[in-house]
Amino acid sequence: MTDALDERRPAGELEAAVMAALWAADAPLTPGRVQEALASGLARTTVTTILSRLHEKGMTGRVRQGRGYAYFPAQDAPGLTARRMHTELDRDTDRETVLARFVAQLEPGDEELLRRLLETGDR
Repeated sequence: MTDALDERRPAGELEAAVMAALWAADAPLTPGRVQEALASGLARTTVTTILSRLHEKGMTGRVRQGRGYAYFPAQDAPGLTARRMHTELDRDTDRETVLARFVAQLEPGDEELLRRLLETGDR
């Protein structure tokens, strides 16, 4: 007998797959279109729930289409990664220590890139 927990996906996997489908599209997608793009056997209601949660988190925008909505990404992938980094930084009261440890763990090439970005003001 298979344990139900063994069949669960890692946290965030479905959201990531839905976002990938939205980024690949050239126009906003309805939940049904996202379901087709995923080709994963997920129920449309599940896809709709994921899209609604992504919208609540500010990760997607939506436009009215018929009686429902069509969704589009609010930012590109690098923008959302930066947003997640800010969210994590905001969770801790000791920003200096968090940033210091982040920088200490950077690969040498990333450290140099960060240094260059800070010097040129490319933000």
